[in-house]
Amino acid sequence: MDDEPSTNEVTLRGRVSSEPELRVLPSGDQVLTFRLVVRRATSSPMARGSRQVSDWVDCAVWGGRARHTAAAWHADDEVAVSGALRRRFYRTTSGSATRLEVEVLSGKRLRRADRHAPQSGRAEAR
Repeated sequence: MDDEPSTNEVTLRGRVSSEPELRVLPSGDQVLTFRLVVRRATSSPMARGSRQVSDWVDCAVWGGRARHTAAAWHADDEVAVSGALRRRFYRTTSGSATRLEVEVLSGKRLRRADRHAPQSGRAEAR
C-alpha cells in the first residue's frame, strides 16, 4: 500500500443558486448552507453528448471567517470556493439521512449578480 496520505481537496467556481441560509443545529452549532451551480466541462467522457450543462453541489460553511464571507453572497453571484468533500449524517422526521456536501473552508465572490435585471428563471438548482 502507498505511504502517501489521502487528499480531499475541492475547488469549485460557479453560481450561487439561491440565498444562503443560516441554520442553527440542535447542538447549537451554526452552519451556512447554499447550493452552487457549476457548468460542466464538455470535454469529459460523461458530459460529452449530454444535454445537461451544469451540476449543482450542496455547500456548508461552518467556520466563522468563511461563514461571514459567504453570508454576504446572494443568488446568482459567481463565487469560487475551496474545501473538502464531507458526508454528513443527520436525523429527519422519517429517520436518519445522509448528505454529501462540500465543507467550504474559504471562498470569494468573483462577480456580483445584477440585482436590477429580471430574474433569470434558471431552475436547474433552485
